[in-house]
Amino acid sequence: MVPEINSTDANVDVLIIGAGISGINAGYRIHEAFPQWSYTILEAREELGGTWSLFQFPGIRSDSDLHTFGFPWDPWTEDRPIADGPSILKYMKTVVAKHGIDKHIKYEHRATKLEWSSGNQRWTAEVIANGTKKKYVSKFVFVGTGIFDYNEGQPSTIPGIENFEGTVAHPQFWPSDLDYDNKRIIIIGSGATAITLLPALTDRASFVTMLQRSPSYLFTPPSNDPVDNLIRKFCPTRWMYKVLRWKYIVGFMVIYNFSIWFPEAAKKLLRQSTESQLPSNIPFDPHFVPKYNPWEQRMCVAPHGDFFAALRSGNADIVTDHIDMVDKAGIVLKSGGRLDTDIIVTATGLKLTVFGQLEIVVDGRTIDHSDKFTWRGSALQDVPNFFFAFGYTNASWTLGADTATLLFLRVMKEMQDRGVQCMVPTMESPHAIKEVPWLNLNSNYIQRAVKDRRLPKAGDIAPWKPRSSYIQDYLSLSWGSEVTAGLKFGPQPYSQNVA
Repeated sequence: MVPEINSTDANVDVLIIGAGISGINAGYRIHEAFPQWSYTILEAREELGGTWSLFQFPGIRSDSDLHTFGFPWDPWTEDRPIADGPSILKYMKTVVAKHGIDKHIKYEHRATKLEWSSGNQRWTAEVIANGTKKKYVSKFVFVGTGIFDYNEGQPSTIPGIENFEGTVAHPQFWPSDLDYDNKRIIIIGSGATAITLLPALTDRASFVTMLQRSPSYLFTPPSNDPVDNLIRKFCPTRWMYKVLRWKYIVGFMVIYNFSIWFPEAAKKLLRQSTESQLPSNIPFDPHFVPKYNPWEQRMCVAPHGDFFAALRSGNADIVTDHIDMVDKAGIVLKSGGRLDTDIIVTATGLKLTVFGQLEIVVDGRTIDHSDKFTWRGSALQDVPNFFFAFGYTNASWTLGADTATLLFLRVMKEMQDRGVQCMVPTMESPHAIKEVPWLNLNSNYIQRAVKDRRLPKAGDIAPWKPRSSYIQDYLSLSWGSEVTAGLKFGPQPYSQNVA
């Protein structure tokens, strides 16, 4: 049992959970809007950065452009829109130090429980800090823990994997001492991680095979965008990065909507792009023919065509088949073939989680977030003074995280104007709302999360609908006059429906 101690900075206006890109953005925005407020960021790990600190597998990079993934208030200034993980982490650390956000971060402080009391209108967070139990008290909580479970990967059933006498590695927990020079490697998977790993491993491995059960769509952004070059050449510096950011926001939404509205045309364009980059020995069908339409699952990115260059090098291949079993030397396929290997990389997905496994309690009642609807995709039904950051499925993560933060600040301003201490999302007529998917993708890791009750609910009418458009949300937050529909304000939360 860990002892409990008092903390000199235990009482703050806003407690932020997580020092990744969401938590850092929230800290800056809160101080910018309410400089008199105090805030603390609790980070469970020994370093800021979230994903970009945790993930260390070869080739780790963004699959969104950094003009929209970076902070809008301190933009990414390098010419390359897609960057590697170490560069992104360096950028985040530089920004945090520049704006003094680092002074508000408590490292190795893992929040385990959040408990709201109507009696004192405060949240109390139970925190484990270096083996010691602490308590932080705050008026508001903002959760920015990201989307993936940092402690556990997505469980996958690979028959016979325990028989393999070589090395098995999961990208989320990549061994720092893994020597893959001149080794044969099989990557199991077809998502963004597998697409990233294959070209990164090819230079040192003797041969790399990507074994997929079903293919993904691949988009190849240009390595040297002429429009970007024109913007940099002619646009004044004070406007340049804003123009670049909006160019990528609008351009991506055009591509996304075109894919949704005209799926067959989108398939044709993607096929033309893919076939033009494939070596003659690798056919388009079946390796690049998914069973779904574009953007029914998130599209993979191959910047500069690096994935296809690896295939053309002769040191990599792609196999579309099902695993029958793994034996001591490799993988036996259901087609009757086999793949011998020295290393198996299980790039079979990450485990989705929303609130970082936090226990949330309101007036003594534990909240099951899978039974609760989300208010404007950023707050939880019947949970007072609580917001969380979540990205869009069809845009970069930071756009969604920033939208949630700006919405939080607008609600806080409304509370100040009304002179109240508490707000709570409240559903007046729950029977009139039809439940819809919270995330509009059919990826396996999302379906597993739904099955395991790891996601909250969404409704078919506002303000309980899932977020789907950054531009729509931006316009609503910037010029919309009403953002408080579905909220109740007062000195006491309306927690009668919290069960």
